[in-house]
Amino acid sequence: MSITPIRRLVVVIAIVLVGCMTDDRALQPLPEPAKAELAVRGLKLGAPLYVRVFKAESEMEVWLGRSDGEYTLFRTYPICNWSGDLGPKTREGDKQAPEGFYMVAARQMNPKSRNYLAFNIGYPNAYDRAHGYTGSALMVHGGCRSAGCFAITDAAIKELFVLAREAFTAGQREFPVHAFPFRMTEENMAIREGNRWHPFWENMKQGYDVFEISHRPPVVGVRDQRYVVFLDDQFVPPEFRIQSAGATSAARLINGWFR
Repeated sequence: MSITPIRRLVVVIAIVLVGCMTDDRALQPLPEPAKAELAVRGLKLGAPLYVRVFKAESEMEVWLGRSDGEYTLFRTYPICNWSGDLGPKTREGDKQAPEGFYMVAARQMNPKSRNYLAFNIGYPNAYDRAHGYTGSALMVHGGCRSAGCFAITDAAIKELFVLAREAFTAGQREFPVHAFPFRMTEENMAIREGNRWHPFWENMKQGYDVFEISHRPPVVGVRDQRYVVFLDDQFVPPEFRIQSAGATSAARLINGWFR
């Protein structure tokens, strides 16, 4: 896909205006070591982006799409701080970091975060709202401090911010952020068999397993207060395309914020 100067300008302006930016943090180039690593892995700046978060392991994986549609692991950042326990966020002020399937559009990027750079993961999503969960401003950010967010280093968020910016510029409309309690292997699931959130985690594991097998981020929707996972967009039934406002049992896709 060719990138016109006008499209690049539109994306940059969209990100800048979100934070009324007064410096150039959001406009920095990708650091040279990261550029070299892209080349080594056969990846390109502007490739589609996918992020996976693992609470128990305190790790954040950054995957980038290849020309064949599959994704390659580019980075694993240490999460230097996340708050709460294993399990989803359910209410405003519980200082719990979310778990679930989220989408990030350009509007959610925050170039003027007090934690260097940040983006809102999109909590509450359609699943959270269907369950009456509350909360706001749940971020991935720098600064290594957290009160319900996922904090990484300033160097890591700088790199991730550039990858997201360039992915938007190249045409990716939104990128998925899947926040898991732990790596959802059969062994890890069995260890937590009696946990109150085990049924929720079994539902989340469906999305985890699809990616582990296909190396393509699944399309995720919500129906009857449960996540529904599709291998890709062509398998999504028409009922998920219709957004029925106020109906908590309606079938809908997980989407980012669009104007």
